Amino acid sequence: MFDSANLDHVVDEETYRREEPKLREALLAAQVALGRQARFPVLIVIGGVEGAGKSETVNVLNEWMDPRHIRTYGFPDPSDEERERPRMWRYWRALPPRGTTGILFGAWHSQPIIDRVMGRIDDARLDQHVDEILRFEQMLADEGVLLLKFWLHLTRDQQRRRLEALAKSPRTRWRVTDLDRKYSRRYDRFVRVAERYSRRTSTAAAPWIVVSGANANYRNLTVGRTLLAALGERLGTRRPPRAPGRTPPLLPSVDRMNVLRALDLDRAVPAGRYHRALEKWQGRLALLARHSKFARTGVVAVFEGNDAAGKGGVIRRVTGALDARQYRGISIAAPTEEERAQPYLWRFWRHLPRRGRFVLFDRSWYGRVLVERVEGICLEEDWMRAYGEINDFEQSLIDHGLVVAKFWLAISKQEQLRRFREREKTAFKRFKITPEDWRNRKKWEAYERAVCDMVDRTSTHRAPWTLVEANDKPFARIKVLKTLCAAIEERLDTA
Repeated sequence: MFDSANLDHVVDEETYRREEPKLREALLAAQVALGRQARFPVLIVIGGVEGAGKSETVNVLNEWMDPRHIRTYGFPDPSDEERERPRMWRYWRALPPRGTTGILFGAWHSQPIIDRVMGRIDDARLDQHVDEILRFEQMLADEGVLLLKFWLHLTRDQQRRRLEALAKSPRTRWRVTDLDRKYSRRYDRFVRVAERYSRRTSTAAAPWIVVSGANANYRNLTVGRTLLAALGERLGTRRPPRAPGRTPPLLPSVDRMNVLRALDLDRAVPAGRYHRALEKWQGRLALLARHSKFARTGVVAVFEGNDAAGKGGVIRRVTGALDARQYRGISIAAPTEEERAQPYLWRFWRHLPRRGRFVLFDRSWYGRVLVERVEGICLEEDWMRAYGEINDFEQSLIDHGLVVAKFWLAISKQEQLRRFREREKTAFKRFKITPEDWRNRKKWEAYERAVCDMVDRTSTHRAPWTLVEANDKPFARIKVLKTLCAAIEERLDTA
């Protein structure tokens, strides 16, 4: 890949002075159109060898365009806060909203290459990073992000001359660090690892664009022209229009079994035993949350279920066992304007806990394959691909050492009707019942089928769904507490 690039191309000063103003004007116009349409974000990743002008290129783009609508990020060694979260968390936080541009210095590509060059990871671990990155970049492309990846390259001799020239000048010697020298001494190994890595991560959705960094004029014009061409092409095209009111086709269940109808919803806690059982399991959860090993893990608990299934009551019994400083409850409603401007999972990544903490989601990322699917809020292609994206998301949490516990609280249609009517009659419960609840009830069968598909496609060995028989609220609460304790105990045994 690197050998095929023209690494000796030069643009003279006269040509640069003539072309640069026209390019800047065109880029600013495209940036204005990008903000006006606000249909997609632009994400520019700058990578490459040391001394190839990565920092200068980032500065030039900020100079040529309106920096008020650009977010620029560099990624040094992770902070303590970042180490407490899954590896990709810091990059999700840097994603630009629609209508704006993000410039990322190195981003998720730099660290795996450096770690392999320095011998911190082996080829198998590097391949795992590659697979994670390929899925992430495909998700960005599917979400409409215009992703441009520039690899600025130098030959070994060009790198040596470039670093020597920078080190000799009093105005630029500060740019050359001991780390630059350390990496340059490993040039051959760096290029071998980087070429293998870049070939695997250069895809149709997100190809690497290799640019010579030997001549600054050529480098700047090439990056600017490539960005302008990509913006012009995307601004002139539109995604197929959404079809409001359309009912997406329902997927057949893998084994054609309706897992909800197979539940015995009449299961109940015998009278007189509930409070003793509640004290027992809340006490166990409290001890687990204070266990010395718990500081190495954390819990992401998801609570989904039919309307009026008792999710709030279950969550309160869980939090009743915990120190209030140790958990956060997140209630998920319709996305805000800020959240709609980002890829779908962004709003959930931002709430992930540090190690030693709990986050409890009342509704969750499963809204895309439930309410958005049934109500036709998103395109069929969006909810169809969401199953795989959700599995990847949860796997990244598990790989980080977190416990992922998912609960579906199921009640019968008759029990739901009884609870709806009870809420309407009780003053302090009346706020819980809305016209939307009654509309959803009319689509009971469609939601039931969507839940069965969700369980089939997202109940994995390490993040299984627990189906909770919730006609009897005490039974549901005890089952959730017992299941959550078992999941944490299993994780602590391997910590």
